Amino acid sequence: MNTAYTSELMKLQPTILEFTQKLSAVLQLDAEVVDANLVRIAGTGPYNKFIGKKLNTSSRIFRYIIETKNNKVVVKTRTDPICEGCTTRDSCEETAFLGVPIILNESCIGVISLVAFNQKSRELIRNNTQLFLDYIQHISQIFVIKVSESKKSNSGLDDVFSSLINNMDQGVLVLDDCNRVLHGNAPALANLNITQTELTNIEINIQPLLVHDNKLKGPEQHIITLGKRQELVVGQFHVIKSQQLFLMSYYQPHNSISQDDTSVNLFKDIIGESSQMLQLKTLIARIAKSPSSILIDGESGTGKEVFAKAIHAHSDRNKQSFIAINCAAIPEQLLESELFGYVKGAFTGALTKGRVGLIQAANNGTLFLDEIGDMSMTLQSKLLRVLEEREVMPIGSNSPVPVNIRIISATNRNFKEMIAQNDFREDLYYRLNVIPMHLPALRERKGDIEHLVYHFLERHSHAIGAYYPGITETVINSLNAYHWPGNIRELSNLIEYLVNIVPVGDQIDVDLLPPYFDNRVEVSDTKTRVKDDHLNLEEIEKINIEECISRLGNRKLVAKELGIGVATLYRKIKKYQLS
Repeated sequence: MNTAYTSELMKLQPTILEFTQKLSAVLQLDAEVVDANLVRIAGTGPYNKFIGKKLNTSSRIFRYIIETKNNKVVVKTRTDPICEGCTTRDSCEETAFLGVPIILNESCIGVISLVAFNQKSRELIRNNTQLFLDYIQHISQIFVIKVSESKKSNSGLDDVFSSLINNMDQGVLVLDDCNRVLHGNAPALANLNITQTELTNIEINIQPLLVHDNKLKGPEQHIITLGKRQELVVGQFHVIKSQQLFLMSYYQPHNSISQDDTSVNLFKDIIGESSQMLQLKTLIARIAKSPSSILIDGESGTGKEVFAKAIHAHSDRNKQSFIAINCAAIPEQLLESELFGYVKGAFTGALTKGRVGLIQAANNGTLFLDEIGDMSMTLQSKLLRVLEEREVMPIGSNSPVPVNIRIISATNRNFKEMIAQNDFREDLYYRLNVIPMHLPALRERKGDIEHLVYHFLERHSHAIGAYYPGITETVINSLNAYHWPGNIRELSNLIEYLVNIVPVGDQIDVDLLPPYFDNRVEVSDTKTRVKDDHLNLEEIEKINIEECISRLGNRKLVAKELGIGVATLYRKIKKYQLS
């Protein structure tokens, strides 16, 4: 055993540590480097805690590689002959091992190894043994050159790392800590249909298709934006110090997507960036092109028709009709003729030419049935037949008409209770509820109220031809604290009301809010905080204005500290009869 070059390995320990982390990330296995004295130079996973220490157990396999200068692969730990006599064999957690000697001048100066700790990683080593051996041997050769040249900079290992990436069959992108793409290997460039020059000269963004709170393990779908083009790519991020690796899976869907297919920027009319809204946008992106029925449930006013229109707009049916009907707003006898239509002379009062029903009018398009829970059992039976037979029978006709429609239905009622009480057909429910979609109440959408406020301010200001008013932070806080029983519809109506009554040039302030906004809230300024369960919003506001006037004595300063306009301050002084 020759340990003359051990010190050379230790001199390169910082770069070896970084290199080992990168190697582990690229191959998705734990990696370890030891020198000829069995001192651990670098390690990932459970070995990360014992860097710089000499191996005291599980060293038989390393001694074998150092002494024989041969590669060693073990895919059946505990039963492999080399494990015989090992004091930790019975408690060993390793499921597979692959080790390659670092040979310099015919002497082994250390070992680079890959280790598996579960069956999935074990199969990865077993199925790619020769590929991994080639990688590690190539690395060890370049690594030896750098050791012999005694280079202490990172450039040598950067060369090793680049060489490793460029020789991989798997697509890899290298990004810096600012998410700029620095490099892509040949498979990555081929997957993205781009050259290296283009890759470094255009703006690139990578984001997961499915937005989630917890970090998922393993590859998942990502949207890679390359300038104005987007690609759907399956891959996984690995963060290593100041760089990120994006490892593409071997299987790629190979389908470009347009801007309209992304889950984040898809829907201009679906306002909100809360986790619930992002997940719903992602869901719509995935199901829009499906012909399957969708049942949207949620409280009244949560925007069920807006979501139905968004699904239709991004489906393959978007050039055909979107027909919406409120089942609760039309009497049963009229609803039947509206849905199914009728022929000439079908009943007294019928039009002489008959009438095409909405189901037939929605042929090749989308039929949206709002408040479907209010449909009678008789009509439910007829609707079920339409879904099963894909044909509609107009009233008074003996000839069915084939139809190709997608039905999106919506309700704010509890179907389980209705089915139990025989108020709704269970078989129809399962036909309608192929893809369920739940819309959260506005009070549950953390952070979305402010987005919606500014959206409705712009919409209603434009609609009535008014100037776009500002809105104070106090009002935003009050709206956030409100429970919104009418959900988005109530918020839209309130903003429309406020846009109509706010004086020209003024901000919308709390004195313009309806009386039912006398919530018990907490109002603060830079000096004082007033919180009293017995005071309503106006009383708290009056106390704060009075305190500011007394303290500052200058109304411009008072308005500035309260965050309102001077005109608004004068109006409030008059309202509260303050001196």
